Amino acid sequence: MSDNKKVTCLDCGQVNRVPGDRLAGAKCGSCGSKLASPKAVEVDLKTLQKAARNDEFPLIVDFWAPWCGPCRMMAPEFNKAAAVVNGDARLVKLNTEEHQAAGQKYGIRGIPTMVGFKGGKEVKRQAGAMPGSQIVSWVKGV
Repeated sequence: MSDNKKVTCLDCGQVNRVPGDRLAGAKCGSCGSKLASPKAVEVDLKTLQKAARNDEFPLIVDFWAPWCGPCRMMAPEFNKAAAVVNGDARLVKLNTEEHQAAGQKYGIRGIPTMVGFKGGKEVKRQAGAMPGSQIVSWVKGV
C-alpha cells in the first residue's frame, strides 16, 4: 500500500489526500469531481498557483494562447499525452491571454511552454510545440 499524496481539485480548489497509486479514479472529497482526467483541463491562475504549491503528483502546465499557431497544433497532442499519463501526472492548460499575470509570475518568454511542478517546486521546463509521444517522455522525466 502506498502513502497518501496531496492533490488539488481543479474544480473547487480543495486539497485532497489520495493513495499514491489511486489518482486515476480518485474524486474530490468536497465537490465529488474527478481529480484526474484523460484530457488536459483548462485552469485559471489562482487554481494553478494552489495546485503548483500543494500537489505531490506531477502537474504539467501548457502555457498557451488562442492566437498562437504552434499552440493550436500542440493542443491535440497534449490531450493525447494526458490520456497516456492519466493517473501518473495531471496535464493542465493555462490561457496566457486570459491570465496575463501568469506569464510574468512564471517567467514565460514564449509559447507554447510546458512547465512541470512537483512537491511545490518547478522541476522542468520546455518551450516549443512537441508531438504527443515526446510530451509523454518529457512528463515521465518529471
